[in-house]
Amino acid sequence: MSRVTTPSGSVTALNSSKATRGTGWNGCVRKLATLAVSAIGMMPWVAVPAATSSAAGNTVAVARSGAADASGATVATHTAAPVNLAFFYGANVPVDLLQAFDAVVLDPAQGFDPSAHPLSHTVWLARTDGAAAGSATDFVARQIEPLWARGYRGFLLETPAAIAAIDAIRAAHPDARLVVGGPNALQAAQPHAGALYAVVGDALVRGLDETRMQPAEVPDALRESRMAAARAFTQRTGVPVVSLEYCDGNDRDCARATAAKVVAAGMVPYVTDAARDVVGIGAIEVLPRKILVLQDRDTKEPLDGTAGVRDLAMPLNYLGYDVEYADFDSALPSGITPDRYAGVVAWFQRDAVPDAEQLRRWVAGRIAAHVPIVFLGQFGFDAAEDGGAALDLEAVPGTPAAPVSIVSRDPMVGFETNPKPDARDLLGVRVGSKSRSLLRVSANGELLDQVAITPWGGYALNPYTVESLIGVDQERWAIEPIKFLTAALRLQTMPSPSVTTENGRRLFMTHVDGDGFASRAEFPGADFSGEALYQKIFTRYKVPMTLSVIEGEVGMKGLHPDISPRLEEIARKMFALPYVEIGTHTYSHPFEWDNVDDKGERRVDRGGGDAAFSLDIPGYTFNIDREITGSIDYINERLAPPGKKTVVLQWSGDCQPPGIVVRKVYDAGVFNINGGDTVITKTDNSWTNIAPIGVDKGPGAYQVYAPNQDENVYTNEWLGPFYGFTRVLETFDMTDKPRRFKPIDIYYHMYSGTKVASLHALDQIFSTVLKQPVLPVHVTDYIRKVLDWRSFAVARGVGSNGASWVVRGDGEVRELHWPGTQAPVLDASPGVTGFAPGADGTYIHIDNGSARVSFAATSAAGNAANAANATLPYIAEANGFVRRFERTPDGMRFDFGGYYQPFVKLANAQTCRVSVDGRAVAARRDGNALRFDTPGVAGPAVKYQSVEVACGR
Repeated sequence: MSRVTTPSGSVTALNSSKATRGTGWNGCVRKLATLAVSAIGMMPWVAVPAATSSAAGNTVAVARSGAADASGATVATHTAAPVNLAFFYGANVPVDLLQAFDAVVLDPAQGFDPSAHPLSHTVWLARTDGAAAGSATDFVARQIEPLWARGYRGFLLETPAAIAAIDAIRAAHPDARLVVGGPNALQAAQPHAGALYAVVGDALVRGLDETRMQPAEVPDALRESRMAAARAFTQRTGVPVVSLEYCDGNDRDCARATAAKVVAAGMVPYVTDAARDVVGIGAIEVLPRKILVLQDRDTKEPLDGTAGVRDLAMPLNYLGYDVEYADFDSALPSGITPDRYAGVVAWFQRDAVPDAEQLRRWVAGRIAAHVPIVFLGQFGFDAAEDGGAALDLEAVPGTPAAPVSIVSRDPMVGFETNPKPDARDLLGVRVGSKSRSLLRVSANGELLDQVAITPWGGYALNPYTVESLIGVDQERWAIEPIKFLTAALRLQTMPSPSVTTENGRRLFMTHVDGDGFASRAEFPGADFSGEALYQKIFTRYKVPMTLSVIEGEVGMKGLHPDISPRLEEIARKMFALPYVEIGTHTYSHPFEWDNVDDKGERRVDRGGGDAAFSLDIPGYTFNIDREITGSIDYINERLAPPGKKTVVLQWSGDCQPPGIVVRKVYDAGVFNINGGDTVITKTDNSWTNIAPIGVDKGPGAYQVYAPNQDENVYTNEWLGPFYGFTRVLETFDMTDKPRRFKPIDIYYHMYSGTKVASLHALDQIFSTVLKQPVLPVHVTDYIRKVLDWRSFAVARGVGSNGASWVVRGDGEVRELHWPGTQAPVLDASPGVTGFAPGADGTYIHIDNGSARVSFAATSAAGNAANAANATLPYIAEANGFVRRFERTPDGMRFDFGGYYQPFVKLANAQTCRVSVDGRAVAARRDGNALRFDTPGVAGPAVKYQSVEVACGR
């Protein structure tokens, strides 16, 4: 079976057809479930795959066993299918976090639009009020139908009127997930058990007091009786009972401990607050992956140039965390709670914070809410005096004085540079017994702590953050940021989504900015740079690539109407190459995007004329819509071949557009890329030269950075040497080992086609990269991964299931980075297709953006898991995309395709045979490994073929 689809477009189609493989999938799931219990214990939170239930998952799969009653007769007992149910009644629904659950009950009165947030793994359920009088038919018409039309696909029924309408609801919507709650829920649900997804039972550990406002402990005797009733109900009906538990909203320790107690008793919890407006903890705890960076920047300057973006975000991205930014000069943000944010980093670089008291109060609020906070540079207020014992800080009176010496220093300090302590830089502060000093100095006999981990987070004071090297225009980290931030923010080790890798191979892309397309080639043969690149690069390396032009350079209304026909001819034939995606590099190539005003409609006149702001095109007045949609329309109408459209805007100039301009690009229906300045080399070896994944410039305005920089940087701004771009190979190597920070992006300009030296450099770079274990992708494939990465959910099992994880995204991210060396337990990890060791941990391959990843919880279980992994076939490596993966009784089955020289390498496959689209294929064997190749597709779409792997013993 073959199909043609783009990698991103394949998700929906493949999901919808997964049921056609139900027999093999279900048999595999049953086998995996049995093995999982023996390997890591019972996991009540692991959801049944969709193929085992009805379309909406409402049909409860149960196991029946015989039990004798008092008369000796055999009575059927039932084991409930696992359920992963959450409740959220707040207005600001955190879709990215809640998608870790299978079903989420919302309050429809809050205005959430489920149809705008469809999720393949999560169903939105609506809370009903049941207040409407009349028949069950009236209830369905007045409440259920409007909610169904809004996109809700299940309902919480808590009143007699609502529960009485269950049959009518089922008749109207057989696939609806129905949950019964309210007083005496078990008794009320009994007659309707066959139609139910779950029942909300009474709290077992912590309920609410008589005011229904405050959490209160459930007495032991009452707990036992409730637990017995819930177990009896499930044994009779097969319907799971979820106990709704309560803690203060910011007390994650309470929620975690409460959930663990319920799980240990074999029940299913959901722990929330009285208002049910936090992301609670069930049998899984969703880890927040957002970190707020608070800065004292000049808001007139671009966000991109701040230390929070330039230096801090990359280490946080590597650890799996997305970054949001706030400016102290603006209102300090609210809603920074521990269920949504992993922490706060405040980096102050100016001498004084405008309102220190406001900052102190805000910080105290975050600490009271149990949100870890880190200070870099300075505190911004007198933390030792104002915080004192509450912060475990002691103010050391007087002005620090020489002589200064180091008393103790943690290995984290002195990472890329080791500043010599100077009394003028020191702050008179010392930590207490609850903290851990990382750098203690003596200043004229007084002990001072300049870097420390504290009960509330930690701090690194100047100059022990990033130090500028005088005279060489370089920076260095004085503290190892990954280790320090992990310790200070209490960041958990997790299998984080990866945008650098897929199926064990490093992603490789290439894109070209349009600058210099009108430049003449400086050697015989080709006339213009674009033609030279077409002959020497574009047609030689048939890999996915994204090419762009500047309309003002190429079009008849631009700078060169005399040569426009020839330039358009070259552009048309390069865009017609089947493996080329089309980008726009704007109309007039703005150089300084921060000169666009806050409406994005006109340029702020700061002097210098149009020539200083963009290309000086006669008769043109800057207009942002002309730059974006105008250039897109020009390319689509004049240059793009039939069936192709512009898909990405490649930022020009300083690549620092304001948020409103980024939003306009998304509104135009295309992606965006460029900016970031990843330029680390052996002569400027610092993590400060590795940019983050992108920068959040406000709602709907995420700018995706290029993974690394272009040849302009490596050739001294195109002054020479013109072969200098070959040094990008150093960058590729240094962003891969010892840590894989980035994929590979051969990013350059059209003017590289003007010189022999620059063309030879490109040839050397391409040929070198393609000899490495890379997976060629389009730039837009990468951008989709980045956008999925931002909202990707990672959840950890509670209590004894803490070695097991649930991960969910929209299907673009299909690789996890686990910083440890241990491999997942394959027979207990549905959705995992394989794994590969890396220099910085283990890379875990997943399918369809959703998986349960289990690691051995004990050394004994680890030995058993290693033994199982040593015999179970899995995908070790693939130069292509895997879809619809499923295990069969004697092997595996999946769809596979790739752009460039695709192949699959299987481990533990010494007895396996492979067929592709029903035909046996030749395979190369190397010990227990097996490799087979499939035809590549030199085009924008991947042709997927059905692969069957049979491993008879």
